[in-house]
Formats: sequence, structure tokens, C-alpha cells
Amino acid sequence: MPSLKDLKNRIGSVKSTRKITKAMQMVAAAKLRRAEEAAQASRPYAERFNAVMAGLAKSVGDSDSAPRLLAGTGRDQTHLLVVMTSERGLCGGFNSSIVKLAKLKIEELRAKGKTVKVVTVGKKGREQLRRDYGNLLIGHVDLSDVKRVGYVNAQEIAKGVLDRFEAGEFDVATIFFSRFQSVISQVPTAQQIIPAKFDLDEDMAAASTVYDYEPDEEAILADLLPRGVATQVFAALLENAASEQGARMSAMDNATRNAGDMIDRLTIVYNRSRQASITKELIEIISGAEAL
Repeated sequence: MPSLKDLKNRIGSVKSTRKITKAMQMVAAAKLRRAEEAAQASRPYAERFNAVMAGLAKSVGDSDSAPRLLAGTGRDQTHLLVVMTSERGLCGGFNSSIVKLAKLKIEELRAKGKTVKVVTVGKKGREQLRRDYGNLLIGHVDLSDVKRVGYVNAQEIAKGVLDRFEAGEFDVATIFFSRFQSVISQVPTAQQIIPAKFDLDEDMAAASTVYDYEPDEEAILADLLPRGVATQVFAALLENAASEQGARMSAMDNATRNAGDMIDRLTIVYNRSRQASITKELIEIISGAEAL
């Protein structure tokens, strides 16, 4: 059984840990508010942009003059997976859930005989994927020095992907991230960005017949599709940032509660041990006095 000094040191150590986890929870809560606002503010623009692009893509159809970013290479052999995770840990299962989804996709593609290449954004995802799929990693984007993700960061990532596409390094590109829903709910998501895929609802389909475009749709698409890739990447980064802080806030709250429960249990053990020690000393004193 541990001594009283050991128990007291252990209680002090857990109390120090609880202070740290509580502070991290409060910091995550403050960052979450800003990240959530940024993610929510980006959604209407991204949705409307994709709706307009969907209308343009539908009008172009399977034309031979359609941009390559929309029509693709005509093959489905080489896939590029862009896995977005965080640079720091202590955020529960946030990173693991995204990596798990990416691993399932890798195994699915390899089972079909496809070639898979992986680009990681964030250190934690790279660390997990390196163990089993180190030979598939062809690039990494380090955002550890970025305090707040901006559109310029998304442009850099999108430019790297587009350059690889123009060089003929892959046929299909998919990004993996976590879509923010609430503090306790973040949904791992896979979204194809090349060739571009757009969902056109009935309202937008009806509205798309109202507009005439100048220049023609092919020229507009050729100019907007690269921007569309950057927009999708930026939206994914913002969703990831909000999801990371939500997951960290939840994880640190659980850690703080667990530390409190551990302190209570250790305090009970400490008090019982102290009481037993005092009782033992009294018995020894009384026995010695009686012996005299």
C-alpha cells in the first residue's frame, strides 16, 4: 500500500493536471466560438458558389470542350487523397476518425487495383498514416506556424493539387476532413474535388435557365473551377478548425471531470490511511503506557 507521502504527492500531481486540462478547455471554448463563426459564415458562400457551378456544369454537359477539371482525364486509375487533420493532439478521437475514414478508402481502392497517393495536411494525420502507408505519402503541408487558417493557406494547398493534376500524377482527387455539427458531434467526410462534382437541386435547375452567360459556359468554368477547388479546400479547413476545437473542448472537459473523480478517490484512500496510521500510533502509546 502506498505511503501517506506518496498519496499526498499523487493528489497534488492530479490537481496540477486538472488545472492544465481546465485551462485548455477554456482556451478551446474561446477558439471554438471564433472557428464556429468562421465555418458557419463560409457555408452560404460555398453552397451558392457550388450551386452556380452546378448550373454551369449541367449546361456544358459532356461536351468535348469541357475543362479537364470538370471532365476529368477519362481514367479512374490513380487516386490522390488529401487527408486534413490537426497539428496538435489532445482532441479526443478527432484525428483518428478522419484517418480511419481515409484508411477505409485506401483499402477499398487498393482492393479494386487502383493506385493510391496521399498528401497530408497536419502532423497528426501524417504520423498515423506513416505507420501503415508510408510508401503512399507523396507530400505534406505543415500548418503548425499558422495561428488562424486563411484563404491563402487553402490556395497553397489547392495550387499543389492542381499542379499535380496538370502534371498527370492522378486522375481523381478526394479531400478528407471533419464537418462540424456541434461540440460533441463532428462528422468525418470525404469529398471529391477533381473531377468536380456538384449537386444541382430542383430550384437551382429552374433558376439556371434564367441566366445568359458572357463569355460562354466553358470559358467561365475554366476560370472558376480552380477557384472552386480552393473554395472547397478552404471550407474544409474551416470545418476542420471548428471540429478540432469542439473535440478538444469536449476531451478536456472529460479529462477535468475524471481528474476530479480521481482526486476524490485518492483523498478517501489518504484519509483512511491517515486514520489507520493515527489509530496504530495510539494503540502503540497505550500499550507502552500499560506495560509501565
